[in-house]
Amino acid sequence: MIDHAQVRHVARLARLRLGDSEIDRMARELSGILEHIEKIGELELDRVEPTSHVVPLENVLRPDEPRPSLSRERALEQAPAPVQRGFGVPSPGA
Repeated sequence: MIDHAQVRHVARLARLRLGDSEIDRMARELSGILEHIEKIGELELDRVEPTSHVVPLENVLRPDEPRPSLSRERALEQAPAPVQRGFGVPSPGA
């Protein structure tokens, strides 16, 4: 079971401000997640092949073929401050 101190610690690491009711809810939800992970750990999975998807994927990528894109002028139309025909970005530390 995840306690309130652990939730506060994780929230601080993630730079999140949580109220007391949110801490209560997160403690319950995170505890539930860990319970599910423990159940998965009890399964006999030695002969199960690792997969990234439960169904085979086919034709998931379109062919890499050249095609027209935006012109430079069209791409820069909405730019707040184009610089030398490109996007202007602040220098580091600015």
